[in-house]
Amino acid sequence: MNPAIRPATEADLPDVIRIERESSTAAHWTIGQYAQLLKTGLVLVATEAGGAIIGFICATAVGPEWEIENIVVAGRSRRQGIAGALLQRLLEQVKAQGGEVVRLEVRESNQPARTFYEGQGFGETGRRRHYYRNPDEDAVLYQLRTPEG
Repeated sequence: MNPAIRPATEADLPDVIRIERESSTAAHWTIGQYAQLLKTGLVLVATEAGGAIIGFICATAVGPEWEIENIVVAGRSRRQGIAGALLQRLLEQVKAQGGEVVRLEVRESNQPARTFYEGQGFGETGRRRHYYRNPDEDAVLYQLRTPEG
């Protein structure tokens, strides 16, 4: 599937929340937190042909360093390349804005996400012990350097 990817708007946030809530492994935020991220970070949505939102990615930046906060694809649309397309568009934006490195953290037990990120070129850089709760679990840290011009 080759989804359309565009910047999110406030009107998209109920769908973003709906998709996020369907995923037990996603970070769960409030609509207000996402609204703030629209102003201070980058939120991209993937849409299917009819315009329905089927996934999103969001990230924040501090200087040349970016952090992926969340990436979620609707259950019925998984394993179709949507997460990869969202990530690639984010990396294009990061590079265009002078970003040098993208970081993220993921639950140690979230093997599908870890396999995905490693397949996209992210390398493990460390751990945060007991970072997650319910259940108590380590965060595995990853990073990717943006390619040179």
